[in-house]
Amino acid sequence: MTFQVTRTFDILDRIVQDFPRKDALAGKNESGWYTYSTAEYAENSKLFALGVMSLGLKTGDKVATVTSNRPEWNFADMGLGMAGMVHVPIYPTIGDDEYRYILEHAEVQCLIVGDKKLFEKLQPIAKEIGGIKSLFSFDDVAGCRNFNEILELGKQAEKELLSALAEIRQSVRPQDVATLIYTSGTTGVPKGVMLSHENLVANFSSHATMHDLGKDHRVISFLPLCHVYERSVNYHFQYKGMGIYYVGNLGQIVNAIKEIKPHMFNSVPRLLERVYDGFVSKGNDLTGMKKRIYFWALHLTRHFEFNKRYNPIVAAQIKLADKLVYSKWREALGNNITYIVSGGAALQPRIARVLGMAGMYTLEGYGLTETSPVIAVNNPASGEMKIGTVGPILDGVTVKIADDGEILCKGPSVMLGYYKAPELTAEVIDEEGWFHTGDIGFLDEGKYLKITDRKKEMFKMSGGKYIAPQMIENKLKESFFIEQAMVIGENEKFASALISPNFDYLHDWCSQHKIHFRDNQELVQVPEVVAQYKKEVAVINKTLGEHEEIKRFKLVCEEWSPQNGELSPTLKLKRNYVVKKYQHLIDDIYAVTKNGNGGGSKLNLRFDLNALTKRFK
Repeated sequence: MTFQVTRTFDILDRIVQDFPRKDALAGKNESGWYTYSTAEYAENSKLFALGVMSLGLKTGDKVATVTSNRPEWNFADMGLGMAGMVHVPIYPTIGDDEYRYILEHAEVQCLIVGDKKLFEKLQPIAKEIGGIKSLFSFDDVAGCRNFNEILELGKQAEKELLSALAEIRQSVRPQDVATLIYTSGTTGVPKGVMLSHENLVANFSSHATMHDLGKDHRVISFLPLCHVYERSVNYHFQYKGMGIYYVGNLGQIVNAIKEIKPHMFNSVPRLLERVYDGFVSKGNDLTGMKKRIYFWALHLTRHFEFNKRYNPIVAAQIKLADKLVYSKWREALGNNITYIVSGGAALQPRIARVLGMAGMYTLEGYGLTETSPVIAVNNPASGEMKIGTVGPILDGVTVKIADDGEILCKGPSVMLGYYKAPELTAEVIDEEGWFHTGDIGFLDEGKYLKITDRKKEMFKMSGGKYIAPQMIENKLKESFFIEQAMVIGENEKFASALISPNFDYLHDWCSQHKIHFRDNQELVQVPEVVAQYKKEVAVINKTLGEHEEIKRFKLVCEEWSPQNGELSPTLKLKRNYVVKKYQHLIDDIYAVTKNGNGGGSKLNLRFDLNALTKRFK
């Protein structure tokens, strides 16, 4: 009989009973991969619970973790749950002020960091905050107590505290707060999202039914476990008895895939775009007939749709292309990939088609921290999948589209509220219990949810027309030359964009065209480079409405990233920051309006588009 899971830590009883395995969890250190069996996982989680109890922590107390992905994170997560405490996982890449705010606001009493660098960053902040009574590290760090000390304290206190732990564990209700997750916040201070055991369990137990992989399969985990997206799928993997191999360094992903040969993993579009770029680069390295065959096969992927029946000619071509090209792509990704789940931002349809044609189904989903997180996801188990959408609504979740296009949802996975902020909670959960996502979308075919933009990010131009910037930005990023883009134009006569180039691709292009430059600052001003970007933008403008067309743009010389401040930790544009940083460029773009010549650049773009059209005739 399968053990019923109503609280996150009930997963341990389920997997010990139904899915015992030697590699329930795995990590990598200097000596290579190491594993924990299902029994070791359960035992270490219990010891962690006893250990924090022996430190004097009580039910309801907050413990924060700041670390890259590692299997031991789960000992803390499960141990805190069964001890009735609240886990506060925090990104390892945010700034000092944000750390200080979260640690104080959450009233954290114990802090566990990942490594020496994080210890040196957070120790001074922890000293400033009187409520933090103890600091530990997962790695061995001089001058810091080690995480294993907590487990050892648990062993020593087992006889004394085991019955007390059993009572606490029994008393934890599904409705109790399991975690506080602070939103990265593209504007303002972070908000602490209170999620209960029920919120999390209802969500992961539902999306765990979307595929038939299980106890005989392996996955890798590299997206931050502090984010609810990876955390929920982490529970999902465990719930199904899969072996999870954690990658703490993004630079190790390729090697991990080759070594572990996973059957599934969780990703974000940016990483999959890199995979796609790698496939294209591989083709560019070929010559002669091999190159022609390679790009013929790549071009053939445009036909891919889920559940599609191809005509005999196309089917024969796909079979040949698979033997010659697609099989090599599968091999490069370990040769076992069945599913890739993509979330966090819009996925370019061409990437889903390329991977799908190679037999690696890329399943796009959607959700928010406040919804634990999944609201909708493409579902191979039911056969309900459509490229360009985030799939059907998750079982247990109810969605309706408001009159203004905003997506509203209800269900057991909607948060309890924002910590210490009932007024903010009331702004997003109305009197009828509907959570207002802030996203605009519609149900394609009455079934498949399609996201078109963020409600707060839409803006009106001076002529009264509305612009949905995300839709245009996603189209711009389909160009090989464009890494990131931000559409601007609120209260202006026309829409424009700031563009952060794909510098790796641009450098290769310059090399092929014998264009010389000293640095990226000089590169983005080279006339041939600017002309190429005009061509790229002109092609994209052809797919837009007239008022949506990008009439002017400026190339920036920096790569946008969370470290540089332009993106949030979840890779969303921090629009206010970008506007402030590049105000001088924006002023220059719209100086043309102030000079009474708002339409001049449109003529230039039209000319470039005509020239490009002639070139391909």
